[in-house]
Amino acid sequence: MSMEPQTLLSWKPCIHLTLLLVQLIVPEAVASCRILRCNSEFVAATLDLSNNDGGAVGGAVGGAVGGAGGATAALSREVVNAGYCGALRSYAVCTKRMARACRGDLAYHSAVQGIEDLLVQHHCPRSGPTSRPHPLPQGTLSRDACLYEKSFWTREGRAPEYLHCGVFGDPHVRTFSNNFHTCAVQGAWPVLDNEYLYIQATSSPTRKGTPATALTKITVIFKNLRHCVDQQLYQAELDNVPSAFADGSVTSGERRGHPSLMVRTRSPGQHVEIQAVHIGTLLVVRQSGRSLGLSVRSPRSIVEAFNPEQDLQLCVWGCPPSQRLHPPLPHSSSAVWARAQCTRMLPAQDIYYQACVFDLTSSGDLNSSLAAVTALQDARDMISDTQTVHLLPVAATAKQQQSGLDLLLLLLLSMLVTLDGLQ
Repeated sequence: MSMEPQTLLSWKPCIHLTLLLVQLIVPEAVASCRILRCNSEFVAATLDLSNNDGGAVGGAVGGAVGGAGGATAALSREVVNAGYCGALRSYAVCTKRMARACRGDLAYHSAVQGIEDLLVQHHCPRSGPTSRPHPLPQGTLSRDACLYEKSFWTREGRAPEYLHCGVFGDPHVRTFSNNFHTCAVQGAWPVLDNEYLYIQATSSPTRKGTPATALTKITVIFKNLRHCVDQQLYQAELDNVPSAFADGSVTSGERRGHPSLMVRTRSPGQHVEIQAVHIGTLLVVRQSGRSLGLSVRSPRSIVEAFNPEQDLQLCVWGCPPSQRLHPPLPHSSSAVWARAQCTRMLPAQDIYYQACVFDLTSSGDLNSSLAAVTALQDARDMISDTQTVHLLPVAATAKQQQSGLDLLLLLLLSMLVTLDGLQ
């Protein structure tokens, strides 16, 4: 049994996307049954296969066959597909264990039907070997294994390098690379998507007859990390910034007396902080006026832990070029009024001032300026180098071209490595 390379590569992201959509559409599944654990285990198993099919599998086959390139490639595809069939069978076993607890759950029945379709589509035998949990690397279960900062210091002898991203207002994005974009995006867009964390922001029109939009929903999924935390979901909507995760808990992943995840309420219904100590990450979710805002502080190694398929992340790449907006005309009457208001509320004519003027001009609502004010406050709290907090629009624009090129080269290099391993 063999598969064409294009077919083999294309169905993996479809599975991951389908599972994620089920989780986002039916968040109550987190509390009602444990189907999300089955989903997480399957995603983890298939990601691991994609990381190793070009190395362990391709290398072993290449060494045995030598110069027979075509036979090597075909055998590699068969081995990899057998691994995915094993992962699907394990997924099916997991769902059978959940059948009683998840009876009537939409996410559960969607997963069961999806498994059946994929088993048929990829000609997988119903019986056969299943994927086994991979042993954790030695040292990962040390006392500080789920305390990122301490384990990093022990391993590297220094503190981690932290990066900051903010998404707020109409919406505006300050990326991890200190680029600044105002986006025309509507609907749901990935903010972060890496091995440890998925964040999605939804932007909606504020009122009919105006082009203004605002962040109205933020979804955060902390992915399963076996020895530290099970998958956990947090979801905020306009006028509903909860003080707990979707299952009602405020902590998760208790290990050796330390919770890996914790929700802290700073202002009920308006401002929460989520600490993820196992990945050294802090999230701040706020409602300012009629808009939500998100600020992220995360180590570089966590931010960069993504593969080429995860190529749409507002905090990493910024807005797609076709979705970027420019500041309003400087001499319009609404812009003059907006500049006067924003000068009174903000200390410098930086990117936050520019965002404030944009939001006031497009919406006409004085409360919309609060999004830039609170985003600046979060940046001050999260950025250790005070000289880089007030990012000037000119500096941000000058950096975009080089930074964008660097990120593109990184993505292309990752893709080449992946393709080389599959040959």
